[in-house]
Order: sequence, then C-alpha cells, then structure tokens
Amino acid sequence: MDDFISLEHMVKVYPPRVLAVDNVSVGFQKGEIHSIVGENGAGKSTLMKLLYGLVPFDSGVVKINGAAVHFRKPGDAIAMGIGMVHQEIELISQYTVWENVVLGAEPVRGGIGGTLDSARAIELVRRKIDEFQFNLDPSAQVERISVAALQKVEILKLLYRNVSVLILDEPTSVLTPQEIPQLFAELKRLRDKGTTILFISHRLDEVLELSDRITVMRRGKKIATVAASETDKEALAEMMIGRQVIFTSKRTPHPRGDRVFEAKGLSVTRHDGLKLLDNVSFSVHAGEIVGIAGVEGNGQFELVNSVMGLAAPTSGSITVNGGEITKLSILERRKLISFVPQDRGKMGASLPASILDNAIMTHHRLEPRFSAWRGLVLNYRNARAFTDTLAKRFSVQMASRQSPFRSLSGGNQQKLILGREFLLSTPFFLMDQPTRGLDVGSIEYVHGEILSMREANRAVLLISADLEELFLIADRILVMHRGRIVADLVAEQTNIEEVGRYMLEGKITA
Repeated sequence: MDDFISLEHMVKVYPPRVLAVDNVSVGFQKGEIHSIVGENGAGKSTLMKLLYGLVPFDSGVVKINGAAVHFRKPGDAIAMGIGMVHQEIELISQYTVWENVVLGAEPVRGGIGGTLDSARAIELVRRKIDEFQFNLDPSAQVERISVAALQKVEILKLLYRNVSVLILDEPTSVLTPQEIPQLFAELKRLRDKGTTILFISHRLDEVLELSDRITVMRRGKKIATVAASETDKEALAEMMIGRQVIFTSKRTPHPRGDRVFEAKGLSVTRHDGLKLLDNVSFSVHAGEIVGIAGVEGNGQFELVNSVMGLAAPTSGSITVNGGEITKLSILERRKLISFVPQDRGKMGASLPASILDNAIMTHHRLEPRFSAWRGLVLNYRNARAFTDTLAKRFSVQMASRQSPFRSLSGGNQQKLILGREFLLSTPFFLMDQPTRGLDVGSIEYVHGEILSMREANRAVLLISADLEELFLIADRILVMHRGRIVADLVAEQTNIEEVGRYMLEGKITA
C-alpha cells in the first residue's frame, strides 16, 4: 500500500548543536494507527511538530498523496486535514464544550461580520459527537468535566474541522487506568472510519495494544518501522534504549526500620461541608516504600497539599522523625521532605528560569556550599558543578545550563526534578506520579533509584496511577476512595484485580 503521508530525509537542528531529528524518512498509511516511540529526547515529538508546521525543519520533504507540501504554520496543516492534540490540554476552562470546539471556526448569521449562530454551532457539535460516539454533553462547562473528557474535546475540535490525520502526543499521560480503554476504543472507531492516527507514547503495552505499525526512534534517528503484531515489549525497548530493559521487579526483602512519617486523623473539609480527606491515618517506616493507589480525585491531591504545607488540614496531625510538622512553614518541611509533584510545570519548576536555577532550587537555601559573601550571593562555581553532576547522573539532555527550563523535553524536565530531589539529604520522600511522561529506560532507572533509597533506609511515599509500577517497587499499597484509606495491603499478598476493586468500589477491609 502506498503511503498517504511521507516524511523524507527530515532534519532539525536546535542551536547550538542539538541534532533533534537526524535524516529521518518514514511513511504513514491512510486509516492506520501508527505509533512513534523512543526515549525522552529521541525526537519523536519534534518529528511530528515538523509535519504539523509547528516547528520549521532545516531540510527534508513532506509529501501528501505523493505531492510535496510545506506547512509554515499549524493552520496550513489543518487546512490540509492534519491536526495535532498536544500533551498539555489547551482549552478555555470557562467555556462550554461547544464553545471550545467551534472557537475560531464559528458558524455565523448574515455572512462575514455577522453574529454567532449558537443554535447552529451546538447542533453541528452534537452531530460530530454522535458521529464519533464521544459521549459528551456539548453544553457542559469544560472546567467541570473529567480529564478523559477534556482529551475528547481536544480531538473533537479537530474532527469539527474535518481533519483526516490526528497526531496525539502522549494522550494517556494524564488519564487514569480506567479511562484509557475508552479512549482506545474511540481511536479505533476513528481509524475504522478512515482517520489516520499518529500516536506518540512511551507506554509500550499501550502501543502494542493500539497500533497497526510502530516506528522506533533513538537519538534523533529512525531505528525501524515494524508491524505491532510482529514484535513485543522487550524488542521495542531494546530498539529504543540500545540495551535490554528489565521489566520485572528488582525489589528484594529489606527490614523496615523506625517510623519516619505518620499522619493521624487527617481531614480536609470543603467550604460546603464535603470531606475531601476523611480521617486519614497511616505511617511510613525507614527502608519502606508505601504506594497509594486510587482513581484520580479521591483525596490524593489534598493529602499531598496537607503534607507539603500547601493547604492546612481541617484536623489531624503530621509528624516526621517524631516531630510534628503540621504547622511548620514549607521551607522548614523541605529540610525533612523531598518532593516530586504531579505537575512539574506549575509546582516542580519555574519554566522561564534557567536549567541551573531549577537544578539548585531548595539546595541553595539549605546547603552552605551554594552561598558566597556571607550568603549574599550565589556560589556559581558550585552551582554549575552541581548542575553538571545532576545532568550526568540522571541523563538530562540539555543544550546549556543557562537554557530556560521550558526548552527541555517533558521527560528531561521530569528527570531534572527527580534528580534534584533525590540529592536532598532528607529522611522522607514524597513522590506524586514521578514517572509520568518518562520512557521505559528512564522509568527503569528511576525505580532503581527509589529502591536504592529504600536500601539507604529512607522512607518513601509513592502516589501513582500506574498499578504495575506500585507492584514493582512498593512494599505496601494503600487504596484511597472518597477521601478515605479503604485498604492497607502487602504488595506480595495482593494483586492488581483486588486493588482495582477497592479503587472502584471503596470496600473497607475488616
């Protein structure tokens, strides 16, 4: 079958010397789901941005149905039937579903310069929803719908503009395990209607389940394009990383020590009386990894904010190493707690600040080596050395220490934050979705680092939407449902199905 879209000898160089896409040629067929996989920084997102006209390429040719095209902006690509849904949701939260969908392409009464025909707009959006079986309410306020529904609205925006090619950049990274099968069913329906779907992901199990064909990239180069039915996770991982990746647990028996962290009767009550966190009590010991599972929105966010001092609990107490921290400042807590937040852009970093500034955050307040002139100025020699050490140890690919943090790929941003927190000398480590957005090689490395902290008798609390991750490294798994802990399970004495039932049903153990 001839390729519907061909990318031939594509090259993209970011100054000063970062070869992001290195002479890549690949074709996509009409009506297929084609996944692009690779390590963080492998060039997969950049390649799709070249196709979409979001980033100019330095050399190469893009062809559609055999004819060369050159998109100077995304609007050109959309006019030719190619749309892209980015990793970050880009909707106006105050608008309804239909208002977001038609924005910029509104039907009007009276021709050019006329008024918005809202009834027609709602009807057109409803038709698209029915056509693609998206199960959305066009009048729903966007700020009040689930993350999975937000993804569908982003896709619907493009379908409304009659695109025949959908580029999806890590669409499952913000979804819960229960929401992903629904998205996949809808993507397969789109494929069966003739839509070409280009799916960027690092989750190999999902890629194998969803794809017709898979293209593997490594360090800007295309390694291979293979049929999904003719490969497996181990083979894909080896092509991506260049070595064998271990997918089984490396956790070995380790005696737990004294109690390091304890929450007692922790509650958070909303202004209308709804309990977002309901009498939560648990502890984490030295040399122990405790995982928290739960469908998103069941109290995990409130628990994290209470522990880190971002919001005051209504009642209850928190102690670390026997000392109560419930009313301490955030800086005082940071002397005791390493923290990897769920949202790296808003809570974990300053996007416009330099990579160096982000690497030394918190360290510069707690460690004398970063101070000079009696604490009045930063010791840049030590700051530069620290940043280089962190980047080398955690494989952060960057152009320069002074480049803005936002210039890093999502995976490299996450690795820098993880490395910064790993290198703090704290007894307790709180991680909220720490491997979200990382490739299989990076995930394997991070899991190894977490397990090494366990060996060093640090206490770890890990919140993750990935149950397989919890079973790989956690000693105990707590399940949260409607703000309560409804199960406290030993990982080796339970299974994913039992944890899943607690997550959905909230049955409380005896």
